[in-house]
Amino acid sequence: MKFRDALGISPERQEQATRAMQVLMVMFLGIGIERGSTGLIVNGLVALGVTFLPAALEREYDLPMDAGLTLWITSAVFLHALGVAGIPGLTGNLYAEASPIPFWDHVTHALSASVVAAVGYTVARAIDEHTEAVYLPSRFMFVFILVFVAAFGVFWEVLEFAIGGAAAAVGSGSVLTQYGLEDTIYDLVFDLAGAVIVAVWGTAHLTDVAEAVTERIDRRRGTR
Repeated sequence: MKFRDALGISPERQEQATRAMQVLMVMFLGIGIERGSTGLIVNGLVALGVTFLPAALEREYDLPMDAGLTLWITSAVFLHALGVAGIPGLTGNLYAEASPIPFWDHVTHALSASVVAAVGYTVARAIDEHTEAVYLPSRFMFVFILVFVAAFGVFWEVLEFAIGGAAAAVGSGSVLTQYGLEDTIYDLVFDLAGAVIVAVWGTAHLTDVAEAVTERIDRRRGTR
């Protein structure tokens, strides 16, 4: 079953939603330039670049990145960029401790973690299918997804801390911000929540992509 069909929205509407978010991210860049905000500019550029990644993977590597997968990835980076930019009429960065939407950070972490989980599952499944030397039973795959996302989450929190410390040392604005130990714990918990969603529900919708990656590995190694 393709991911686009699981959303219950027509592929055309999904594509329109993706394009709308891309346009808004261009606007975020403009806001960042107007404010002179390095964090908003960098986050906006990275987020906008990620939205074009599915089309590039489909074009260059023939991976079946349908409208639903593209919308999923775009939504994750868009909500992050929106959190940095803020919502008109609401005060401040949505990631700040005094955010007008307290759960914003939790939602974006869970959604971003679900994308990371999808990547980890796809690569692991492709390797499992490619060689008989590796066998990953379904129960282990569930655990693997959780561990993979947890490891990435820890790496991300360390990166936030390092970038924040470096920015403070040179007296410049930080691209990523770390709000303390409690915030880190919550981030990791919601990272795992995103991973569980993919492990329980999402893997069935990633089969086509995993098979395409497997075929490409096989062709490169001459096993097919």
